[in-house]
Amino acid sequence: MSDLFSLAGRVALVTGSARGLGFAMAAALAEHGARVYLNGRDQAALEARRAELQARGLRVNVSAFDITDEAASDAAIASVAEAEGRLDILVNTVGPRLRRPIEEISSEGLRAMLDAHVVAPMRMAKQAAEQMKPNGYGRIIMVSSVAGLRGLPNDAAYSAAKGAVLSMTRSLAVEFGRFGITCNTLVPGRFLTESNSSSDRPARGPLARWGEPSEIGGACVFLASPAASYVTAVALPVDGGVSNAF
Repeated sequence: MSDLFSLAGRVALVTGSARGLGFAMAAALAEHGARVYLNGRDQAALEARRAELQARGLRVNVSAFDITDEAASDAAIASVAEAEGRLDILVNTVGPRLRRPIEEISSEGLRAMLDAHVVAPMRMAKQAAEQMKPNGYGRIIMVSSVAGLRGLPNDAAYSAAKGAVLSMTRSLAVEFGRFGITCNTLVPGRFLTESNSSSDRPARGPLARWGEPSEIGGACVFLASPAASYVTAVALPVDGGVSNAF
């Protein structure tokens, strides 16, 4: 059974992986054998994370760029593929938040949310797919949110963007399936990441607790692994049951 979850020989690029859920997913992929490229805008933060994972004997590199910079992201994907001879897995986790009442959300603010959560990830998926097609194999994993499934107060721009991620990923699955590329979405709930460590919001859902970042790693590995070879166009909640029970 362990071979079903082995990522040995695979190359992965995980955006937004200098911290939070992105780092947890990158670490999990590396632990299962993938060579992982960490991404973010802060080179120093990425180097620190690389050192942390390399000290554990994991195969990790860095690729610092802003995903909303079209030229930089296109060049980065091409560079990874050239350096490794392939790109097998793309995990898109980057996504800022705009917590404001809808009356305070400007058109510019909404466009910024859509650019970061939808436009840039779709462009990166297209570029990554071009590297995956020759091998007849690929895994594209998008990250949405419970906010994309439910209406939340003071969060309309983020909810709209994350809802669009769900639809976009299903469309990518239909487009890329014939090339052996699966496209799925992870839907996290409340996790105790750095940005939420001081939150006083109560735990909700059947498990009645917040998630630990490491708890999303298994779901990411599953979707990236041979175990999910016949799984595509799926939105997988990793939220302690919040989206279905409350």
